[in-house]
Amino acid sequence: MANHLSHFAVCVDDTERACRFYERVFHWGFEPYGPPGFYIVHTDGPGKGGRVNGALQKRFEIVPGVILSGYECTLSVPNVDATAAAIGKHGGQILMPQATIPTVGTMVRFRDTEGNVVCAMQYEDQSR
Repeated sequence: MANHLSHFAVCVDDTERACRFYERVFHWGFEPYGPPGFYIVHTDGPGKGGRVNGALQKRFEIVPGVILSGYECTLSVPNVDATAAAIGKHGGQILMPQATIPTVGTMVRFRDTEGNVVCAMQYEDQSR
C-alpha cells in the first residue's frame, strides 16, 4: 500500500508577514492553533479547509544543528514503528524519536538519503 502526502508545514521567520503573503498571493486562510506562531492553513480560502492539511509555523531547531526551513511534508503511514525501522534499514536517519500529538497520532521526523527532513505520521484516524 502506498503512503500519501497528508500534511505540509511552511516554516517561516515571521508568521504575520508570511500569512499576509500567502493570503494575498494564493488566497489561503489561516487559523491560529496550538502554540503561538502556529496556524492551520486553509488552502481553499478562509475557513474552508483544503485538499491537503497544512500549517504555517515559525522555524525551529528540531535537534541541535537542524533548523526546519522551507516546506516540511508529512506522509501518512499505517505503522510508524515499521516505517521507522524501514527508514534506518534503507539509509535514512531518525532525527526525532516518536512523539505523540494527542488526538492526532504518533510521528517521527527523519532525514532521507538526500538530506531532506520529512515526517511520517500514524494518524489515530486512519482515513487521513
